[in-house]
Amino acid sequence: MNILVVDDEKLIREVINEYLTLEGFKVIEAENGIKAIEEFKKNNINLVIMDIMMPNMDGYTACKEIKKIREVPFIMLSARSEEYDKLIGFDLGIDDYVTKPFSPKELVARVKAILKRDNKEMIITLAGIKIDDLAHEVFIDDKLILLTPKEYDLLKYLIQNKNIALSREKLLSSIWGYDFYGDDRTIDTHIKTLRHHLGKYRNLIKTIRGMGYKIEYKEEN
Repeated sequence: MNILVVDDEKLIREVINEYLTLEGFKVIEAENGIKAIEEFKKNNINLVIMDIMMPNMDGYTACKEIKKIREVPFIMLSARSEEYDKLIGFDLGIDDYVTKPFSPKELVARVKAILKRDNKEMIITLAGIKIDDLAHEVFIDDKLILLTPKEYDLLKYLIQNKNIALSREKLLSSIWGYDFYGDDRTIDTHIKTLRHHLGKYRNLIKTIRGMGYKIEYKEEN
């Protein structure tokens, strides 16, 4: 599993790297929020450990930007222990908050606990479709299929919102972001290719005329 460690202090990054590597994790390092976003885009990150006070871009801002790309577990590091700082972090959806100085062994234990918990929560199933969100893989009847990142995000979003009619505008803003300049054809094209990949489950994706799409599925009793 890949852990992104973000801190402007090289020594702290090196210590965390050493302890995580001993436990079999692969560590990617970044010295500020901007670099963190760059590394996150280039690597399949399973968890982020991020300092709050950093030059160029602070940890809170970087956390917000990374979560726009993809949801991933976060542990925030801070030299301050004020309740206000913790509340800001938890409002952003972080999973844990560690105050410096900290025990590297305890930090590793927290990483393991979060990943163990999230591994159970990150398997999404519907009919014969299974999404392993931790591995970022999709299976159809237990056979791995290859999707582009946007096809993956679109399928996951549709399944998580099954039986809900979603407009093209909603899908564009949720998957591509509010600053995307594409049009409705972007959604239609991705739905077409997604249906192709789903094979016999293609008809789960319903077209809502004049609006958008939804996955329609009723659980069997």
